Parts: sequence; structure tokens; C-alpha cells
Amino acid sequence: MIHHHDILIIGGGLTGLRAALRISDAGLNGAVVSKVHPLRSHSVAAQGGMNASLGNVKGEDGATDSWESHAYDTIKGSDYLADQDVVERMCREAPTAVIELEHMGTVWSRLENGKIAQRPFGGAGFPRTCYAADRTGHNALHTLYEQVVSREIPVYEEFFAISLITEGGRCIGCTALEIMTGQVHGFLAKAVLMATGGFGRIFDKSTNALINTGDGQALALRAGALLKDMEFVQFHPTTLYGTNILISEGARGEGGILLNKNGERFMERYAPHSVDLAPRDVVARAIEQEIAGGRGYEGGYVHLDLRHLGAERITERLPGIRQIAMDFAGVDPIENPVPVQPGQHYSMGGIDADINGATKVPGLYAAGECSCLSVHGANRLGGNSLVETVVFGRLVAEKIVEDVENAPTPDDKLVKAAINSVNDRIEGILRREGGEHFFTVRDAMTHTMTSKFGIFREKQTMQEGLDEIKSKQDQVSRVSLQNKEREVNQALIRFLELEGMLLLAEAVARGALAREESRGSHTRTDYPERDDRNFLKHTLVGFRNETMYVSYQPATLGIFEPKERVY
Repeated sequence: MIHHHDILIIGGGLTGLRAALRISDAGLNGAVVSKVHPLRSHSVAAQGGMNASLGNVKGEDGATDSWESHAYDTIKGSDYLADQDVVERMCREAPTAVIELEHMGTVWSRLENGKIAQRPFGGAGFPRTCYAADRTGHNALHTLYEQVVSREIPVYEEFFAISLITEGGRCIGCTALEIMTGQVHGFLAKAVLMATGGFGRIFDKSTNALINTGDGQALALRAGALLKDMEFVQFHPTTLYGTNILISEGARGEGGILLNKNGERFMERYAPHSVDLAPRDVVARAIEQEIAGGRGYEGGYVHLDLRHLGAERITERLPGIRQIAMDFAGVDPIENPVPVQPGQHYSMGGIDADINGATKVPGLYAAGECSCLSVHGANRLGGNSLVETVVFGRLVAEKIVEDVENAPTPDDKLVKAAINSVNDRIEGILRREGGEHFFTVRDAMTHTMTSKFGIFREKQTMQEGLDEIKSKQDQVSRVSLQNKEREVNQALIRFLELEGMLLLAEAVARGALAREESRGSHTRTDYPERDDRNFLKHTLVGFRNETMYVSYQPATLGIFEPKERVY
């Protein structure tokens, strides 16, 4: 079956839905392809909030927030690797994005004067994080989905994108497997927007949903696009011990404090000015050092103490966190501290795209976590991911609307050949007998990534990790599946995800080995200093003659000169 649309969006989270609305506003025929129902997209799990310089809460000295302050905090937090023109654009547009969501129906938490509430977040000079209790992503995603439904925008839910289709080097659509029926569909469009989220599931200790397997990044890489800054992977400092469910930074924004097993507020040693609200890379490293120094609890965790906030504030501002702690750790934060440990959380790297979301493949665009524009550089500040989704979901869609005016209408011939090729590939996978189980390969990969490309890295262990990943890439071609049916074959989907995940694991590994410095989330014990002379540049990974290679491009500087990061 072949479907025709002006613009195709792959991914049904905040970025994809916001883009779909803008395309609808332009009167064009846009459609969303998502491997889950849009309300199961990982955007729904975002807790803490969305940054915007509304200035509803004054700073400690009575000053008012501004987009310039937001931009400075973002660039400093990025360890000066973020492209400053992109950061400026996001920070200027952020207040408008928050108000747009409010007008669509997002129910923000409020101050006593009725204005949108804002809380402090790590690395921020002002309380600028707008929030809906601790369920901000849930609230915003439902709002956008309601708008998509009301406009009758087509959504192909539970369709797994398998390949991008190109004609003369231009992206003209994709193939996708309808999970319920096992049928391969072809989608033709004048432009394709990738909005597929992160790749956190290449690690085994992650806050990410099971669907966060980097499908969009792998598709784009295979189609000739580049990946950028893949070595920069964020480890959130506070995930629930044992399950790695996210414990929002909003908990510390409300006044929660971190304690080691001696009862010490240890962040005072690592970030004397910001303490528990230092940027995430700083706090995650501090927790790891406390544990390594024997000041953590047995098993490898520290405590997040909220008890002093009181029952009323916890119940009003952090109801979801309290429920998670009670349900999954048997701890009520009103009465006892919560056990937390760092876990993989976010992908600063992604599909290389310019300030308008365009990739090097004509007709192919990217926005949101799957992309790297680069607005986060080497380390993302909490509250900037949600605002990135809605700001660039709209802005990139506007650019696509402009570009498709002169784009050619694609022909059905290529998509028919692509469907046949994918069907042959699937049949080949299903026919395999007596091979290895894909869980064995996947679990070995995630263990390698966590143990050898975690918070602290060094050359020898990373080289061992890369060798292990290459071995798993060879091994995956011998995997066989027990379920041979086409319909509702989740094992087949997991296998197709794994093929792409192994490519992304290699990209992370090669970028990390080549970057001989410490910057943001990328901390090398053998190169502990930041090296602006040699590495104030973005890592690019692509394929040349079926071999992955690494190259670089300069970071875009601006009004903020790189200097030492002190918190």
C-alpha cells in the first residue's frame, strides 16, 4: 500500500505533533508516522518543566530574567560547544512557545498572582522553568495531541519506519511496517521530518522508555546523513536506585538536597555556589565520586532528601515523584529520603542539521532529541529539552513549508521497489533457523555501553568497548527469531531496532575515542582538561564505502566567549 502526503513526519512526540500543527496551519497535507500511539511517546515522561524567560519570578537580587540570560546559561552549561546562533533563536522564541501551549490548553501550575509558575533548575541564573506540577511533558503532549485530533491530521500509529527512500540523492519518503498486520507500506512526500527522539536504550541503566532506540538516527545515517556529537550522552544524577526511573530535577528545584551515607550535603564540595542545582554533568560526576570514595550506600547510591519540604509542598508540587518513590522503592519522600543514582537520560548528539533543521540529504529534516542543531552542546540544561521540541517543531516545519513549494512530486516506481526490498529483507530474517537469541546480543551491547562509555571514560576500556560492539554487529546477522509470523511480531521490531542501535553504539564509541579532552558530559580520566584549541568543534560521523568515519566542523561562536565553567 502506498500513501501520498505533502510532508511526512516520522515520530509522534512533542516535536512531531507541533510540526504537524504548523503544517496544517499552512494548508498542506501532512501526516505523522509513529511506532506507538502518540500518547505513548517518551515526551509524556518529561517531568520537571520547560525553560522560558517569562520573568514571572525574580532572581535573588530582584533582577528580571531575559532571553540573553537564558542563552548565557545554556551556552555555559553546554561547555561552550552549543552553536550560539541556534541557542539565541531558541531562547528568543521560548516565551512565545510556552504561551502558545497555554492558549492551546496546557494547564500550567500557577503563582498566587495567577501567572505561570517558574521554578529553579540546575545551571540557571533565574527561576525560569515553567511546569505543570511534575507531569509537564504529559500535560503538553496531551494538549498537542488533542489539537492534532481536532484537525483530523492523519496519524499512522504503530507503524515502524524501516528505510528512507531517496531519488537522485533526495529523500522522498519511507517504508514502514504496520505492526498489527505485518504489511509493509510505502509513504511518498516532498519532504520528510525526523522527530523520533533519543537513543538511550543502547545503555542498560537508562531513564528512557523501551521505544527510545534511535531509529531516526539510524535511518538517517543509512540514507547518507551525518550524525553529530554522538559522544555527548547525558547521565541524569537522580534516577531511582534499582529501576532508574527518573526522579525529576524539579525535586531539587523545589529545595531537595543530596546526602551521602555520612549525612553530608556533599555538593557543597563540588559546586559551592550552586550546590544541588549545579548542571547535570557536574552533579552526576559528584555522585559517582562519592560512591567510588566509599561515601555512598552499599549497592551504589546516595540519598535525595525532600522531608524538610513538608507534606503539603511535596503533594502539590511533586505528586508524581512521590508516587514513583512509593510504588517502585517503597519509600514515601514525606517520611524518608529517596535512594538515587546516575543513569543515562538524554542524547545531546543526533542527526546533523543546520539552524533550520535541514540535513545534508535534500528533503530530509530533523528536530527534537533525534537531531543535533546544536542547541545543547556537550551538556543539556534541565528544562531546555521540552522547549527545544516545541520551538524547533514549529520553526523547522515553517522552513519545510517554504521549501516544498518548489519540490518535485515523487514517483511511485521507487517506493514499489523499496517495499519489495523490505519484504525480502523481512522474509530473510524470519527464515533464519538455529541462530543466536537477539536478547543475548542486545544485553551484551547495553552492558558494554554502560560499563565502557559511562560517566568516566578512558582510551583502553573504550577501545575494548568498540571491539565488542563490532563483534556484536557481526553476531547480529546470525540472530534468529522464534516467532515466524508477520502479524504483531514484537520480536521482529526489537531485532530491527537492534540493528540500528549497534550502528549508534559504534558512532558514540568512535566519537568518544577521537575526542581527547573532557567537555560537559564527556569526561576522560586520561584527558581531564577541556581543550579549546583542538576540540572546540563538533564531531561528525558518517559512512564512506560502508566504513564509519569521523570528521569535524567548528562550533559557531557568538557574544559569549568560552571561559572556565565554575558553579
